This record gives sequence, structure tokens and C-alpha cells, in this order.
Amino acid sequence: QVQLVESGGGYVQAGGSLRLSCAASGRTFSTYTMGWFRQAPGKEREFVGSISGSGITAHADSVKGRFTISRNNSKIVVYLQMNSLKPEDTAVYYCAAAPTRALVTTRGAFDSWGQGTQVTVSS
Repeated sequence: QVQLVESGGGYVQAGGSLRLSCAASGRTFSTYTMGWFRQAPGKEREFVGSISGSGITAHADSVKGRFTISRNNSKIVVYLQMNSLKPEDTAVYYCAAAPTRALVTTRGAFDSWGQGTQVTVSS
């Protein structure tokens, strides 16, 4: 199995920044596509960003220009740098891994998930 552990969530005022980290262990590979999703109470889990095995990235329109996904393949760690945070960014953020090098963005493409980390942005 692939084990993913997120960290870095917390409380921040609107306009502030947070950096989320996700460490992978177990049966995983540095070339896996990795992604970030988020889910607010009563809402669907939505795509935030992903990074392919070759380093190509995709970001949701709602976070484009504010959030940046990156990875350290040597350590198998993925990051989500979140700047200019808005109250609507409040959600539980989940790290996910897909068994492919291709740039994928849908929930079904990811088969390993972290426990989630809470991000709360106050107005």
C-alpha cells in the first residue's frame, strides 16, 4: 500500500499563506503523479492541483495564480504553496497518488489518499 501523510494546515487570515506538505511511504514511486484535492462540509471533493511524473502541473481555475504544486522526487514529497488565501479556500485538503506518470486530474485516477489536513481562512 501507499501511505500519505499531510501536514501544514491551520488557521490563517484572508490574504495569508500556508504551505502544505505530503510525505509518501510504502509501495510508491517517485514518478507517480501526485495531486491535491479539497472538500468543504456538504460539498463535493474537488480538484486543486496535480503534478505528473515528469513535473508537468495542472491547477484548478479557482486557485490558479495563487496556489502552486511542486514535488521533491528524491524524498517523494509533494507540496502545495497557498498564497492570497480566501475564506472560500476553507476545507479539508487531501493529498493523493495516482499509479501513472500521466497528468491526471480526476478523483478516479487517484487510488491512494492521505488523512487530510484542515485549512481555515477567516475573513
